Amino acid sequence: MEKATFGAGCFWGVESFFRQVPGVADAVCGYAGGHKDNPSYREVCTDATGHAEVVEVSFDPAKVSYGKLVDVFFMNHDPTTMNRQGPDVGTQYRSAIFTHSPEQERVAREKKAALDASGKFKRPVVTSIEMAPAFWRAEEYHQRYFEKNNLPSCHVNYAEK
Repeated sequence: MEKATFGAGCFWGVESFFRQVPGVADAVCGYAGGHKDNPSYREVCTDATGHAEVVEVSFDPAKVSYGKLVDVFFMNHDPTTMNRQGPDVGTQYRSAIFTHSPEQERVAREKKAALDASGKFKRPVVTSIEMAPAFWRAEEYHQRYFEKNNLPSCHVNYAEK
């Protein structure tokens, strides 16, 4: 198994769409990219810890490539809005790829550049790409939120646009 970490706005929707990808063994809501150890949701929501809401994906590279996961990431949020996804505003909702190896970084940068060059979006892709920092698992009530509450996902699929 390998890990991949993505921030694409509210982590409930991000977790939900990655769980549907064949080859993904698990997707866990959490926080990454900030300066406080083991932050709480309440602390992250103050926009003062520097963390992004992220999902850590465990996947089998024999069943799904990292490149495919990056494609899924870009298809399921707007990577052109700085620190915002829909009505959610703040650095915790930033578009970010936290890479776990030089190969992941290479793939992420190539995918971002290709998407930017494609003209799919009218604005430039602002997704940050950086090495994965510590991942802090979110509180249990955030895990599988849509499943537990029988709710539909809140993310927009940009592949259909």
